[in-house]
Amino acid sequence: MAKMLLKVEWLKSSIIILIGTFIMAVGINAFIIPHNLLAGGVSGLAIILQYLTKLPTGIFVLLLNIPIFIFGIKEIDRRFAFVSIVGMVSLSFFLVLTGALSERIWIKDILASSIYGGIFLGFASGLIFRVRASTGGTDIVSVIIKKRFEIGISTILFVMNVIIVLIGATINDYTLAIYTLISMFISTVVMNKIMIGLDTKKLVLIVTDHSEELSSALMEKVQRGITFLEGEGGYSRRKQKVIYCVISTRQLAVVKNVVSDIDPDAFMTVMDTAEIHGSGFNKPVF
Repeated sequence: MAKMLLKVEWLKSSIIILIGTFIMAVGINAFIIPHNLLAGGVSGLAIILQYLTKLPTGIFVLLLNIPIFIFGIKEIDRRFAFVSIVGMVSLSFFLVLTGALSERIWIKDILASSIYGGIFLGFASGLIFRVRASTGGTDIVSVIIKKRFEIGISTILFVMNVIIVLIGATINDYTLAIYTLISMFISTVVMNKIMIGLDTKKLVLIVTDHSEELSSALMEKVQRGITFLEGEGGYSRRKQKVIYCVISTRQLAVVKNVVSDIDPDAFMTVMDTAEIHGSGFNKPVF
């Protein structure tokens, strides 16, 4: 049964990767290449080589990824290596398959095209990362850096992409570099939303004299676990329980109403939070 579930998971991940790489290939060939813009990561380097040699981007994506895989294979787990190979090969294939799209300009306005390109690439990247996969290249490098230094993947990729843009700017018009950066910024924002989720989480801390009654009401209304922290007033030196709870953004209004009804004088702090691990929340991407 366990092996069957594992096979189903791998099949599901592979299908999502294929969908993601197809969307990414369409975004590159339909919106990026027609205006001589660049994409991020190895795809960006491959596009630069296409501009110089006129050979298909897909071929260079495959060739550039081989040494990166050899370098990073020891740093990543077997599953991530397998699904990344699927991503790398499928992206190369779809880039060649949809190459004819770059011969016609769907959107003549370069700004609009850079925005659409960013949306397509960001959505595709986020989709692929959500199943703990990648298209190889700088994705693998960024995952290794995140594991070692706990720096956000999107931040690492954006820094690498800026370097690629600077390289491309020496070959193309510097004006095009600005539109490329716009596209990459949009791609980063969209990728973050897809990876983390549109429904961000909130950390709630509540100081109240009615902790037992309030915690029971919150568990009943929002179906979330409650943790009591031991607090002490800095001035009064009076000890009391502090309610600690992580909720979704949609549940925040309910929590506010419950607190207001039971203890209008309660002191409540709400903070944005991400990468929640544990029961009741999605497994982190990496």
